[in-house]
Amino acid sequence: MTPANEAALDAFLGLVADKGFAAVTLRDVAQAAGLGLADLYRLYPDKVALVAAFMARVDAEVLAGTSNQSDPEETVRDRLFDTMMRRYDALRPHKAALRAIRLGARRDPMLALALGPALRRSMAAMLEAAGVPSDGLAGALRQNGLLALHYAVSRIFDQDDTGDLSKTMAALDGRLKTAERWSQLFDKYVKTPNPQRSSPGPDSPAA
Repeated sequence: MTPANEAALDAFLGLVADKGFAAVTLRDVAQAAGLGLADLYRLYPDKVALVAAFMARVDAEVLAGTSNQSDPEETVRDRLFDTMMRRYDALRPHKAALRAIRLGARRDPMLALALGPALRRSMAAMLEAAGVPSDGLAGALRQNGLLALHYAVSRIFDQDDTGDLSKTMAALDGRLKTAERWSQLFDKYVKTPNPQRSSPGPDSPAA
């Protein structure tokens, strides 16, 4: 027997794909899942919680496919490519629901704002799966960068009807190569010593 939380989530995704995000109510979800409204509310108090649960389900599927042993020959870009493609494979059965959720977020800025924390958790999970730290200020910047990349590739993914998601793979590979070049330039800039700061001059207060 399907657990109530999974039944509710499946019902929500089906309804949103069919009717659109804004048109679906918690009462609709409860009825489709065979639950009382109070029972559903205890599991998911609003639709944002249902979307967050969907993202967490996808995250778990991606993480379950992550090897415990890292390949020393793989670059960060290789690992991110593999991780994000597993994510798109997991998302593929839910394209219609995803489009409805994105459309709802574009039309409702408050919804987009509310979904932000769940999106950032997902991107942090993808970074960690690729062996990239996701904490601290640097981690927050990486989350933002991966989220921007994901948004760009998702537009291709939405229209990708190839059997092996080849269009999505090409878009992801190109974006990751660009991100890698920018990261290398940034690292070079940060690590290059500033000759004006390398040692105090004769007129410096520290001299």
